[in-house]
Amino acid sequence: MGKIYFLVAILFFLHDSVWSQDNPSAAVARRIYITQELPDTAGIEIDGVLNDDGWKVAEWAGDFTVFDPDNGKPPSQQTTFKIVYDAKNLYVGVRCYDSIPDKIERRLSRRDNFAGDWIEINIDSYNDKRTAFSFNVSAAGVKGDEFVSQNGDNWDPSWNPIWYTASNIDDDGWTAEMKIPFSQLKFGKQEEQIWGLQMNRRVFREEERSLWQHVPQDTPGWVSEFGILRGLMNIQPQKQLEIQPFFVNQLDTYEKEQGNPFRDGSDFIFNGGLDAKIGITNDLTLDLTVNPDFGQVDADPGAIALDGFQIFFEERRPFFIENKNIFDYRFAGRNDNVFYSRRIGRNPQGAVNSVDGEFVDVPTNTTILGAAKFSGKTRKGWSLGLLESVTGDMFAEIDNEGERRKELVEPLTNYLVGRVQKDFNERNSYVGGIFTATNRKLEPNIDFLRKSAYTAGFDFKHNWKNRNYYVEGNLVTSHVTGSKEAITATQQELTHLFQRVDADHVEVDTERTSLTGTGGRLEAGKAGGGNWRYSGGLNWKSPELELNDVGFLRQADEIRQYAELNRLFLTPTNLYRRAQIGIEQFTTYDFEGNYNRIQYELEGFINYKNNWFTELGAAHKPRIFSNTVLRGGPRWRWSEENFAYLFVGSDRRKKFNVTLGYINSQAKQDNFSLLRYVFRFRYQPFDAFSLSVSSEYEENPNKTQYVTETSFNGTPRYITANIDQRTFSTAIRFNYSLNPNLSIQFYGEPFISRGTYTDFNYVNNALAEDLGERITLYDSSQITRNNATDSFLIDEDFDGATDYEFGDPDFAFVQFRSNLVLRWEYIPGSEVFLVWSQGLSGFGDPMDSLGSNLDGQILNRKLDNTFLIKATYRFIL
Repeated sequence: MGKIYFLVAILFFLHDSVWSQDNPSAAVARRIYITQELPDTAGIEIDGVLNDDGWKVAEWAGDFTVFDPDNGKPPSQQTTFKIVYDAKNLYVGVRCYDSIPDKIERRLSRRDNFAGDWIEINIDSYNDKRTAFSFNVSAAGVKGDEFVSQNGDNWDPSWNPIWYTASNIDDDGWTAEMKIPFSQLKFGKQEEQIWGLQMNRRVFREEERSLWQHVPQDTPGWVSEFGILRGLMNIQPQKQLEIQPFFVNQLDTYEKEQGNPFRDGSDFIFNGGLDAKIGITNDLTLDLTVNPDFGQVDADPGAIALDGFQIFFEERRPFFIENKNIFDYRFAGRNDNVFYSRRIGRNPQGAVNSVDGEFVDVPTNTTILGAAKFSGKTRKGWSLGLLESVTGDMFAEIDNEGERRKELVEPLTNYLVGRVQKDFNERNSYVGGIFTATNRKLEPNIDFLRKSAYTAGFDFKHNWKNRNYYVEGNLVTSHVTGSKEAITATQQELTHLFQRVDADHVEVDTERTSLTGTGGRLEAGKAGGGNWRYSGGLNWKSPELELNDVGFLRQADEIRQYAELNRLFLTPTNLYRRAQIGIEQFTTYDFEGNYNRIQYELEGFINYKNNWFTELGAAHKPRIFSNTVLRGGPRWRWSEENFAYLFVGSDRRKKFNVTLGYINSQAKQDNFSLLRYVFRFRYQPFDAFSLSVSSEYEENPNKTQYVTETSFNGTPRYITANIDQRTFSTAIRFNYSLNPNLSIQFYGEPFISRGTYTDFNYVNNALAEDLGERITLYDSSQITRNNATDSFLIDEDFDGATDYEFGDPDFAFVQFRSNLVLRWEYIPGSEVFLVWSQGLSGFGDPMDSLGSNLDGQILNRKLDNTFLIKATYRFIL
């Protein structure tokens, strides 16, 4: 613990000495734009040309300053704008001057791609200095829109409001018009609305960003630095009422399986559902979905985890993505979250009791019968969110020579998530809370699942000195209930491992029917002002903490201390536009007090004058102990590790740009290593088409890869081996835009991972520093492979009899997923999707190379196909 106190002392020293060396920018005066109401006799047609009489009622505003790279200096090209309004809409007109109109970059792309030259308006209609609505239009007329939260730390492009825009290029540069319905913004009823306002322009060829309201680069946030929009008098909040039904025709084709009635070569599905958005007030919205379809959503990337832990996948489904910032409650690790929406509609968790000769049809996902989401923020600073979802009973169908029966594999389940936050102290502070509940209607064959799970949390944040300094924290408590079998299984899951043989602070209690745990975090630091940033904190997850019914928790029973210090180089030089260097450190303990890990890391980033970049880092891990490697066995010691990485990339504005990456990790005595090579490129031969490829090849050998646990004369044997694991993946994407509302998009990824095991051994002394003392290799006369059963026979005591055996762990996993989507937004908010998906998962020959498995398991096999037509129409009432 002495190292922790030492690091805390360093942070206090930095607060008093390093901070005093900073030169924070003086307070910037807030600019004010006063808008005017359109007279009844004047109108504005959204065609990108600023020749309507309605624009004459307002004054031009300009005098932009550069944000990046030469912060505070006059921009290379000037920008002016006007804002007017009527009873229903806000209108924005922008003149982007350009001395060389032929060099205006007008790249076509899909919505929210933000390509080429563009102009953007950010509106903080809540006036909470933390959230904003962003509307963006490019010189090519492509629109983008995002919901901004966390004072600019989170930009959510899944927010797709209905608004109207157009652009036009002329001899003086280019112009843009926007019409933003008040129904798409959120604000309270007041005589005069006072909103935060920012205008942001990108000049593509210079990679220059200029702003109407000057923002120094050392500020701690974005929304809190906005200028002010005034003059909106007596406008009435517009309650949203939108209904969007959809219809789906889907045809699945696949390789016919002889004799299997569930795999006859094709399936046809007709489906329909409804999405709705209802404005309860102008501040708060109710989103509803009935029988949602996510057929146009990209497939998850390929992944395989030999450590046994669940893999975290990003949410891609539109209903759950929109306004996800309100429900977000990360409290400890990077992915640890009280709410993980991928639990809703998950793969069925039950197993089927079948016998040889029976065919089984198991649903891929759980059907979401319906979901409702109530969310928003009031003008008084209350952020509110309530999500309710019900998933149905899911049955596997079993066929036995024509006789059919069904078995429940996922029960009827109700999910509830409630979230609240309250701003105060002139929006510099907030407190909040969260509550979640999962309740299942269990049947006897599926009572291994937990019957109910509840979590509650409290969080806060306080900023001071112009938001340059902060302290934040949260607390989480969980309570799960179920049968004795379900709670016993929970105690023994990899997340908890109460059965660990050398743990004195936990033990499996087979009589328990509930578990209660806590977790939390406390952090303080410097987020803005000058060139230095630092933070330090502590988080914990108690042994009984369980979140995985509707949250995500990788591992409980951990206490972590961490600290970070960064030096920013914000003033451009002849070498770079900006740069950063930082150091990090963390240590971990379990609740028994075992000191498990310490890591030191150095990292840096530099964006050169020519817009190339370099990112590099290195870390030293002198102490690595794990409570989970042996899956309930004793605490395990890894050899000391060092790793480094280097990424170099070319100018991303160019029509062809490339990134190369290299990661190298090595442990002492060659205990394990990692070599990863990354190659990415993006090519845009003409404005309407772009292609990107991201390839990774990885070698990950490990002399002590866990294989299994067995018993030798009543003594546990933990078997490990030397694995040669190699993985290759390539993600390919292209986008062809016929116009701003019609595009063709493709995503495809082959994924191959192969592992072969040699030099089998058993754990001798799991805590030994020397690898040779940690394990004992089997002599060639002790181990025999049985080809008939694909297993290894062990004669450990050399008496000629088999003492125990285990299966051959060699593997080759192959997966391919692709989506080809034609998307047409035929009127704002209403779309047609034509989708062609292909997929295949299987197992190859571990003895073959990655290339042979690619050829044999993907290129030379018939892929499963899905052809889908989805149409939506958005009624605005």
